[in-house]
Amino acid sequence: MRFKFATTVAALLLSTIAAHADTLRIGVEGNYPPFSLVAADGTLSGFDIDIANALCERMDVTCEMVQQEWDGMIPALNAKKFDIIVASMTITEKRKEAVDFSDPYYDVPSRFIAKEGAFSGYTPEDLNGKTIIVLRNSPRADYIAANYPESDTLLVDKETAVYLELASGRGDIAFGSSVVSAESFLKTPEGEGFAQVGEPISLTQSTDGGVGIALRKGEEELKGKINAALAELMADGTYATIADQYFDFDVRPQAVSQ
Repeated sequence: MRFKFATTVAALLLSTIAAHADTLRIGVEGNYPPFSLVAADGTLSGFDIDIANALCERMDVTCEMVQQEWDGMIPALNAKKFDIIVASMTITEKRKEAVDFSDPYYDVPSRFIAKEGAFSGYTPEDLNGKTIIVLRNSPRADYIAANYPESDTLLVDKETAVYLELASGRGDIAFGSSVVSAESFLKTPEGEGFAQVGEPISLTQSTDGGVGIALRKGEEELKGKINAALAELMADGTYATIADQYFDFDVRPQAVSQ
């Protein structure tokens, strides 16, 4: 009888472990349209969400989306609140000190946004003494700090807040995603009278060339499975089908699109 009880406990334990192994907990933000957003009923959608679900399908695991504020993403990952991050996280050397990354899965340039006609250019001289609004703890914030030392900087906690602060007049010009600024601000009533300034700016010279999926250091088997699934999605047209729902230009990382 004691043997049967021990066997039953062991079986339940193995079943629990197996169930956990078949579930991939994914850290997402939900406040970065069109990459991720959350509806009033809590439903998540967006490019990142679709990519995450497609990866889970290819890897034959169940997706469990875990919403997390942006600033706490990496600490929450390393605290094992979730297994990977699919939240438009740019690959940088600084972040690679704390986490590992998959191969890049997209790359989108940045743009300045301001009142129409307010700026004819965006050189450091053009923006001398002006307040630039940008997402904190981001490669864009690093770019502004390095290249616009004579400008003031207003750091905000969410990409969408970049444009809300601009519309409220708390800064002179914003620096953000070319896609998010166009789709989630300029096409809305709040964005009326604003426009993108100058040409798109690629930050890939200061990064590894795009946005990747973050995971805890040392999890090489999981990283290999993610990279293999990403390659399949791009090779068989699934990636293009997803991307075409959100973008009218090629967002594939440079290494893939060239």
